[in-house]
Amino acid sequence: MALYDEARGGAVYDKHGNKLSIPPKKSNPNAECISCEKCVSVCPTHIDIRKGMQLECINCLECVDACTQIMARKNKPSLVVWSSPNAIESKQKVRYFRFKTVGYMGVLALVLILAVVAGGKKESMLLNITRSSQLYEIRSQGVVDNDYIFLFQNTDNKDHRYRFKIKDRDDIEIMRPTHEIVLRAGSKSKEVVILRAKKALSHNSSHDVTLPIVIQAYAIDEPERVRVETKSVFVYPRADLIHSR
Repeated sequence: MALYDEARGGAVYDKHGNKLSIPPKKSNPNAECISCEKCVSVCPTHIDIRKGMQLECINCLECVDACTQIMARKNKPSLVVWSSPNAIESKQKVRYFRFKTVGYMGVLALVLILAVVAGGKKESMLLNITRSSQLYEIRSQGVVDNDYIFLFQNTDNKDHRYRFKIKDRDDIEIMRPTHEIVLRAGSKSKEVVILRAKKALSHNSSHDVTLPIVIQAYAIDEPERVRVETKSVFVYPRADLIHSR
């Protein structure tokens, strides 16, 4: 961070942050600050770095450059430096390769590696599922249909033929579509999907039952590589509605 070396330059502000009426050079002949105010005039946030660390400071180092030019005329180093309070107080150089610094660098490197690895695992297809506004439709003999809109997207770099299935459920059938979904690389397709329960999935007589389902979509030519799973629900009506049919 940019800091003013008060030990060399002299105090410009008191401990309460009030500016002293007497310039450093007049109150202390050994003070090196000549009150040229260059560090103040170049500051984009309009603060006086000689007041100490401030939240408004953006560490642009304009004050460092300004003071460096002024002090160079006297063959002296800048009174405003990029350092730490401890380094200025102890008159030692900042040790960048401390244990904590190395630890932080290691953590940042690990995060960067994980981000690169995660970014490289691009999905080869996407599937977005939207239910229709109608919860369900009861057909003859107690058959129950649920309607959905499936949006398929081929994010791979080659064409594929897709199918989908209801994972781990043999009591819900796919009535539509019955055809394969063919998509060119980078293209999308919207499909109306009807899922049907031909047998009772619930005997609850007080309310409808929401059953979680997992839709597994895959490319027929590469089912292991190009595969996604998306969660949705199948709504089954209460028992009295089925029996009234």
